[in-house]
Amino acid sequence: MIPFMFGTVGAPLSTPKKPGGSVGAIQHLASLGLYAFELGWVQSVRVSEETCHAIREAAKAYNVQISVHAPYFINLNADDNEWQKSRKRLMDAAYYGALAGATDIIFHPGSYFSMPPSEVLPKAIKRLEGCVRELQEMGTRVTLRPETMGKSAMLGSLEDVLEMSKALPEYVQPCLDFAHLHARTGTGALNTREEWLRVLDQVAETLGADALQSLHIHLSGIEYSEKGEKNHLKLEESDLNLKGLFTALYEKKCTGRILCESPVLEEDALLMKQRWIEWFGE
Repeated sequence: MIPFMFGTVGAPLSTPKKPGGSVGAIQHLASLGLYAFELGWVQSVRVSEETCHAIREAAKAYNVQISVHAPYFINLNADDNEWQKSRKRLMDAAYYGALAGATDIIFHPGSYFSMPPSEVLPKAIKRLEGCVRELQEMGTRVTLRPETMGKSAMLGSLEDVLEMSKALPEYVQPCLDFAHLHARTGTGALNTREEWLRVLDQVAETLGADALQSLHIHLSGIEYSEKGEKNHLKLEESDLNLKGLFTALYEKKCTGRILCESPVLEEDALLMKQRWIEWFGE
């Protein structure tokens, strides 16, 4: 059995117009043999409870695992006024995501604003603690997943997301975007089996070996400069060493979900799944 569920961030491009929407996307993904779907609520959370229930029922019927990509406009390092807006976006994604059957809420952590990470992280963790307390009070059980980011100016290095997760391990875990980690170096580094093994060892050492059994991964090809990420690319048009990465994941016996963010969502998601089977079997 393949140790990862493969899928897309956002609806597959080939989703039929009827029934359309997230329910149609779930049905279409399942028909393709893809069983993970990340709801792309990246601009705002504008969804009714009725729609959330329909998404949950469809996911259950088609055995598709659901997560949410929260709005881009979240910043754990914002000033107090802007933080209230960011916080609402994150909490809305968590509340409605849970109604829709999502187990994981992925979000971009924000910007350093030229401050050192050592100053930013305590503030970020304190704010996440407040979000977790509210989720507990609401009885909303989801995992908040700060995503590793592709630019060095952004809050979201591997170390950043691991520290956030270590502080709140029951409610916060990383979203590992390996393309972003590769691009963040600005040099083409972090692209070999050996380097990926060290990344996975760092995750296990910081969060425990069990963290490798519930990975939430974003993946695509990526274009970058010395400043980091520029654009997502098709896998086969990029220098991302997919076999090196997948070999590291295989050797460490990792499990979880791999969500594709390339410009050809389902095409590359299926390519990833096919490559895994080709290299390691089912």
